[in-house]
This record gives sequence, structure tokens and C-alpha cells, in this order.
Amino acid sequence: MAAPALIRGAPLLRLRLQHHHRFATGLLVPLRRSWCSTVESTPPEEDGVSLSTPAALSLRKAPKYSSWDDQNYRQWKDEEADIWRDIEPITHLAKEIIHSDRYMDGEQLTDEDEKVVAERLLAYHPNSDDKIGCGLDSIMVDRHPQFKNSRCLFVVRTDGGWIDFSYQKCLRAYIRSKYPTHAERFIKEHFKRGS
Repeated sequence: MAAPALIRGAPLLRLRLQHHHRFATGLLVPLRRSWCSTVESTPPEEDGVSLSTPAALSLRKAPKYSSWDDQNYRQWKDEEADIWRDIEPITHLAKEIIHSDRYMDGEQLTDEDEKVVAERLLAYHPNSDDKIGCGLDSIMVDRHPQFKNSRCLFVVRTDGGWIDFSYQKCLRAYIRSKYPTHAERFIKEHFKRGS
């Protein structure tokens, strides 16, 4: 019989504990505020300082977010959409090559895929000359030698050597060269690592 009384009294007990905690910490503020008041209220004061001072007002102002009304924001969103439209096909292809079962580990890309990857990615890698070295024989997908759970693209050189390259580094370099005004913001917002 005592259990039902405790259950019925739980909200009241919780309310009392909240009030006691607020009283003990010196926060004697009403538990509920009336949002609809016909009386003109005066701003409360703490320690003799009015909360209507400029410093206090800045704390109460909502943060200013960019909006479509802001010309710079509209320009940024338009440019961002242009960049996405430009890089989406090659990004999709690179992810499909690496993450799908389209290619097995160690398999060379088809001539068509290799041409697109070489022209749209590898050509923009910051170290593409070093990656290609003595010459490009083919491009393959395989497991990374140090990170066995990670697949990536590799340049297979004409001398038989091969080296990995990051398609994301290629994309970042491409974006920086084609969209210099908005590249850093785009990279910071849409790439895992901005370097």
C-alpha cells in the first residue's frame, strides 16, 4: 500500500528537491516563468549591475547565423554547389573503385577508368611527378601495405614499382587550383582532413 503513495508523490518530491537545490545554491528563481504578461517588466539586476548594459545585452542576443539574405552567404552556397557538381562524378567513381567489389585486391583498372582517374585525379596530386616516377604503366586498387583494412589506389610504374596515392589529396589540389577563392572553406567543411 505504501508503494502507490510513493509513486503518486514522486512528482511532488522531485519538485521539492529541485526547489531545495535551488534554494541551497542561492538561485531563488521561480520554477516557471510567465511568458504572457501584461505588466511591463524591468530587467533584473545582479550585484547592482543592470542586465541592460551592453555586455549583458550581448549575452542575451541570439548568435548571428548566415542567411540567404546575406550576399556573401548566397555567393558561397552557389560556389559550393558548383564545386560539388564538378567533383561529384570523379568522387563517386573513386569511392566505387575503392569500396565496392567492382575490383578485387591487386586488380588493374579498366582502360576507361584508368584514363579518368589519371586525368581527373592523379594529374592534380601535389607529388604526381614523384608518384609516376619513370612512367605510368597502370593504376590498380589494393590493400595499403601499412593499413591492411584500407584499400587505396596505386600507380604501377613502367619499371614494375608501385606506390599508393590519395584521391582526396588529388581532389583538394584540384579544388585549390580551380576554385581558389572558396577552396579552403570547402575543404575545411567537406573533407575529413584539410591538409
